[in-house]
Amino acid sequence: MTQPTQPQEVHAFRPGLFDGKTVLVSGATSGIGLAIAHGFAALGATVIATGSSQTKLDSRRADPTLAPIRFEPLDVRRLDDIDRFVAGLDRLDVLINAAGVARPLDEYRDEVFREVIDVNLTAAMRLSMAARGLLERSKGAVINIASMLSYLADVEVPAYCASKTGILGLTRALSHAFGATGVRVNAIAPGYHRTDMTRPLWENPASAGKIAARSALKRWGEADDLVGAALFLASPAAAFITGATLPVDGGYVSGS
Repeated sequence: MTQPTQPQEVHAFRPGLFDGKTVLVSGATSGIGLAIAHGFAALGATVIATGSSQTKLDSRRADPTLAPIRFEPLDVRRLDDIDRFVAGLDRLDVLINAAGVARPLDEYRDEVFREVIDVNLTAAMRLSMAARGLLERSKGAVINIASMLSYLADVEVPAYCASKTGILGLTRALSHAFGATGVRVNAIAPGYHRTDMTRPLWENPASAGKIAARSALKRWGEADDLVGAALFLASPAAAFITGATLPVDGGYVSGS
């Protein structure tokens, strides 16, 4: 889905807030990662968005509304690739670990379980450690993407639940490991947002209605609903916030 020319959420922030800053967003050829990348670009950042699908990369590069964003291939499962990629950066101010996968009903197989953990959790550690030196130089920030399933159970995706719960612990640990050098590490926990990953649910009227009814706001989230939280956590307004996870779920987890 093509993003609008400028996400409306950016209007709550000062124009040019991230001028001169470089932002790296993994898993940013679609969904939440793409929306966040677009939000930072709209506020002046140099944004590098990575993905592993060449088809998606080519499609995004051809989209004129996404012209300010630099799309690059990166396999977050490969430490050597990450190290080479980060070594090619001159500076880095914000790292968004948004790469993620889910394999419903298939994650009980050992190889699939390990793949999901690798992409959703271990890759965030790899990228954070590879980028640590650059982030220390800029007194930058890391934002990890957790999930409402960091708190809840979904029997169809045990590896996704485990990996997103692990993101909470990783965020807390890295906030202390990096904090003395001025680098802040936080997380965002999305709820049900309409993306390609959740398409089977929001295209089904029964499941879509049930999910909306449990949320406090009685609707599904959109990918752009995550943009403001990411911009805030990366901004000077959050200068004394680290080790925290901000739910952006419309009140779903607190519902019953």
